[in-house]
Amino acid sequence: MEFHTYPDREMMMLRVAQRISSELGETLRSSGRAGLSVPGGTTPGPVFDTLSGADLDWANVAVMLNDERWVPEDSPRSNTRLLRERLLTGRAAAATLVPLYADAPTPEEALDNLAAGVLAHLPLSVVLLGMGADMHTASLFPGADNLARALKHDAPPLMAMRADAAGEPRITLTAPVLKSALRVHILITGAEKRAALERALKLRAEEAPVACVLDQAQVHWAD
Repeated sequence: MEFHTYPDREMMMLRVAQRISSELGETLRSSGRAGLSVPGGTTPGPVFDTLSGADLDWANVAVMLNDERWVPEDSPRSNTRLLRERLLTGRAAAATLVPLYADAPTPEEALDNLAAGVLAHLPLSVVLLGMGADMHTASLFPGADNLARALKHDAPPLMAMRADAAGEPRITLTAPVLKSALRVHILITGAEKRAALERALKLRAEEAPVACVLDQAQVHWAD
């Protein structure tokens, strides 16, 4: 694990956006296409704002979320909605959105079709993750119903996930997808999450799901 500390959050967001842009550019130049996976929530919003204006061949970039709440896009809880508003705008509007939600009552009913879309873009070029104070990442929550399966090396790329802390049912990329990415970044802020990260380094992934990627991740932190 590489740990990067920044003097403030604004500087961190800018530097992480620049790093991701550079890594996507390298991949595009070498292979002609790239895949990017990003978290939902409000924390990465400033990264998205900067990244959306990057001078990249966005038409050959596939963008997908790490995970999604099973709510329609017009819901204020939708990560896809945030993605369209903050990342898939400006130059980045030319990117291809790989959906993690479909109009179905449960994630299981749409899982096969959504997973096929994800598979077409693996391995991912760059993954940006967040981490909760409970040491979850994506929708890999401690105690979630399908966590043990999602952490296995032969897990399917996409799984439904339910946990008390998750609220709605979720759909999430699984550990092998995250681990197979060419570059993995984790973005955290504040003393509580830094302490959680330090705990995760000493725990098994079943207890601290973020641990499944820590050995290959670059962690970016500002207080």
